[in-house]
Amino acid sequence: MAINESKSCLPIVIDVEASGFGQGSYPIEVGFIGSDGASFCSLIRPQQHWTAWDTEAAKVHGLNRDVLSERGREVRDVANMLNHHLAGETVYSDAWGQDYAWLSLLFEEAGVSMEFKLEPLSSVMTESQKNVWHQTRKRVEQMLGLRRHRASSDARIIQMTYHWSDGSELCKSQHAALGPTSGSSGHRAA
Repeated sequence: MAINESKSCLPIVIDVEASGFGQGSYPIEVGFIGSDGASFCSLIRPQQHWTAWDTEAAKVHGLNRDVLSERGREVRDVANMLNHHLAGETVYSDAWGQDYAWLSLLFEEAGVSMEFKLEPLSSVMTESQKNVWHQTRKRVEQMLGLRRHRASSDARIIQMTYHWSDGSELCKSQHAALGPTSGSSGHRAA
């Protein structure tokens, strides 16, 4: 069943914050938004051998290793919680390559198999959605006013951008609050 044919037309969206990018980086926070709008977010306590830390990435997500050590959950606990909530589901990411690598590392370190499928969000987006993605995302960010760049906040922004960039009548009728998009001929943003 295609996403747009589902009752809610909302995919489950996951986002991962990490210590940096590239070799040696690791997940430090994971969050998702369910198709019903319910959210989950958890900080991840770094493993002792996870030592890479990018200060530029830290400026974006606003976390530091002390906070992660004090408030983060063990990798096994986070992996088990994700499986509990997402088992058997297809979950979507707008940064599939990075998020897949970080989630794989999390589950490998936990010694737990991932019981959900991770797919790129672009695989269920229409060309029309891709064409209006960036302008719609900016409008969603302004409307939501979320100030922090964190996993569950980012997942909510991504899910709502998907929703409002969709041209279906269901999405238009549920969320006409954004008004006409620039360059449109009077059609409401979806």
